[in-house]
Amino acid sequence: MAAEIVNPRSDVSTDQDGGAEPLDSFDPVFALHRGGKMAVRATVPVRDKDDLSLAYTPGVARVCTAIAEQPELVNDYTWKSSVVAVVTDGTAVLGLGDIGPQASLPVMEGKAILFKQFGGVDAVPIALDCTDVDEIVETVVRLAPSFGGVNLEDISAPRCFEIERRLQERLDIPVFHDDQHGTAVVTLAALRNAARLSGREIGQLRAVISGAGAAGVAIARMLIEAGIGDVAVADRKGVVSADRADLTPVKREVAGFTNKAGISGTLEDALKGADVFIGVSGGTVPEEAVASMAEGAFVFAMANPNPEVHPDVAHKYAAVVATGRSDFPNQINNVLAFPGIFAGALQVRASRITEGMKIAAAEALAAVVGDDLAADYVIPSPFDERVAPAVTAAVAAAARAEGVARR
Repeated sequence: MAAEIVNPRSDVSTDQDGGAEPLDSFDPVFALHRGGKMAVRATVPVRDKDDLSLAYTPGVARVCTAIAEQPELVNDYTWKSSVVAVVTDGTAVLGLGDIGPQASLPVMEGKAILFKQFGGVDAVPIALDCTDVDEIVETVVRLAPSFGGVNLEDISAPRCFEIERRLQERLDIPVFHDDQHGTAVVTLAALRNAARLSGREIGQLRAVISGAGAAGVAIARMLIEAGIGDVAVADRKGVVSADRADLTPVKREVAGFTNKAGISGTLEDALKGADVFIGVSGGTVPEEAVASMAEGAFVFAMANPNPEVHPDVAHKYAAVVATGRSDFPNQINNVLAFPGIFAGALQVRASRITEGMKIAAAEALAAVVGDDLAADYVIPSPFDERVAPAVTAAVAAAARAEGVARR
């Protein structure tokens, strides 16, 4: 079985009030989404009774019996080892916030078709009608026998951190919160290339991250793992530092491994002389704060649809500018990471996705740019056909090197 994009159907009913024009009669977005964006298709024929006896009863019983006797055979004789569950509770959907599980489904379907389109990985959207951490964990654990991996999506912080940690402790398949780690992987890849373009090493850079949610925390961890000189994280109340009494447990942990310079105060204070701005928070950074950054700075303003620093402003002061939008150069987009990361992990039947595998993904992604490196090209396009194979191979190799591969 596999997921595939299906053509929209425009001949279905009107709205709930009856009589009015259907939304998709004048809006191409609704026309595309009519009937959903994916379907399930068979990968084997069922044309006659002989096919039926092999695909279903009585033949299927032999496969079931073999798996019952040797459970590891499930990876060879079902789709388990090549399919990912895309799980959400609908509490942090795109920039829309807590809109609930049903309203999240168009996004989860979109995620699933991106898995297929860019990584050749089948994915199933699962929107859960619960937000309690214990309930989510227990539900996913019970669903896990059907899947080779779990992609957590659009679950609000700080709950997402605990959910991911507890699921990975209980499951022997990869669990990956893309809002955290996918963003971090692509950000690191872009930063490596920006540093290379400027003739610097990442260890010479001081970065400031605006946003201490899932993405901000994950980016900070990954930059430290990659050897950045220093990084400070700021939330709405200012720089996350050990002298603040209002920190959550996650932010206290962040304060423990960031901000070696001991900066306190506001985001604007932290930006003075900084080499890198990374925005994953929304809001607006004043132009004068951007102007106070170091010469040749990098501005990665990734809030959608409105970057924290508009590119027109950023280009006045920064050597490299990136956003999360597709209509500007250097789009930092998770689709560059998660399809290849899962494809690589599933290829070797990894038990988890390690920090080393994520670093390998970032390095492979950065390497795709190669000699074409330029200020407006520090990260490849999602449609570059080299991306997914490069990330897949790097992740698979790293999984073997780190001892989490099972084949």
